[in-house]
Amino acid sequence: MSKGPGLFADIGKKAKDLLTKDYTSDQKFTVSTYTGAGVAVTSTALKKGGLSTGDIAALYKYKNTQFDVKFDTDSNISTTITFTEILPSTKTIASFKVPDYNSGKLEVQYFHDHATFTTTIGLNQKPGVDVTATIGTPAIAFGAEAGYDTTSGKFTKYTAGISVTKPDSCASILLGDKGDSMKASYVHYLDQQKKSAAVGEITRRFSTNENTFSVGGAYAADHLTLIKAKLNNHGRLGALLQHEVIPKSLLTISGELDTKALEKSPRFGLILALKP
Repeated sequence: MSKGPGLFADIGKKAKDLLTKDYTSDQKFTVSTYTGAGVAVTSTALKKGGLSTGDIAALYKYKNTQFDVKFDTDSNISTTITFTEILPSTKTIASFKVPDYNSGKLEVQYFHDHATFTTTIGLNQKPGVDVTATIGTPAIAFGAEAGYDTTSGKFTKYTAGISVTKPDSCASILLGDKGDSMKASYVHYLDQQKKSAAVGEITRRFSTNENTFSVGGAYAADHLTLIKAKLNNHGRLGALLQHEVIPKSLLTISGELDTKALEKSPRFGLILALKP
């Protein structure tokens, strides 16, 4: 693949991951194993409120093809097949879920040294079409996204964005919701490994004159322990502690608190992910 500007979905992703990834108020247990044939099998159990769910996923790579199949307790079978370099500088992703036969999608990604393009189409009688385009370099990129409903003949979304990336920081601005919202974010890395970082994000919704400002950070206490925290102007405080108990086995404890309603009990979550 090329060393171009990246996909449109990458714009603002670093800030989003710092503020949302691994935060949970649920209890989650994950075990991953690898067979001699090279198949990665992952079992997940999730308790959310009074509801418990689970799934088993299998991932297998063969040359330029990757197969990902997941079975869940709701009797759904989700399958994703990824083909790399069927054509030069392309990646093709086909996904579908049984018994929801209208959920099928086909995505084609094209990578160039100065641009990336993606097209996603629904595999059903009334398909929706999503198109993205990004131009630039790894240091600065401009992108746009549009969704089109072939049934109504109307655009379902259009978004534009810009990102600037430096060795120790990255910034992005996204204009979304058909021009009704704007999100600006900035991430500054505090170490060369980019494990410790500070992040700020502001979202403005023009139709309601509502602003949401969030700050957060991640701190690598050592090579095994990561601490994260976040706070927004609505008083939502979140914290996370992640520790590698044994190699590739992570224990994550996270909690969330509404500081403007301290009489309510805080919500805590637990994630245990075990990998050989």
